[in-house]
Amino acid sequence: MRSPRRCSRNGCPRQAVATLTYVYNESTAVVGPLAAFAEPHTYDLCEPHARSLTAPRGWEVVRHEGEFEPPPPTTDDLVALAEAVREAARPAPRPPQDDQNPNAQASTPPSSATSRRGHLRVIPPSH
Repeated sequence: MRSPRRCSRNGCPRQAVATLTYVYNESTAVVGPLAAFAEPHTYDLCEPHARSLTAPRGWEVVRHEGEFEPPPPTTDDLVALAEAVREAARPAPRPPQDDQNPNAQASTPPSSATSRRGHLRVIPPSH
């Protein structure tokens, strides 16, 4: 699942709501609503940083005058979340049994009632 885009300013943990773009040949910085996709030469900004941005001397700042609002969750986000939950709920594949070595001991499952896969924890249903 995609995480919300964060402000590009160092150390800022806030969610981005605006995009800063520079137009170098016109010496202009443009701060507008958050772009649909992150581009290599743009910067995502939170509302306080978008409102307080200043440009170098001789440059002009063109700023969106309306409200900056975070984007609503997309269906891609919801589908990704549903797929992550389904993946976490699938049972782990069992290791193959060594048929040629009868003295080989079968691997014992972990004693805990939960298993850990990546950053998700699967808790079996209690009956």
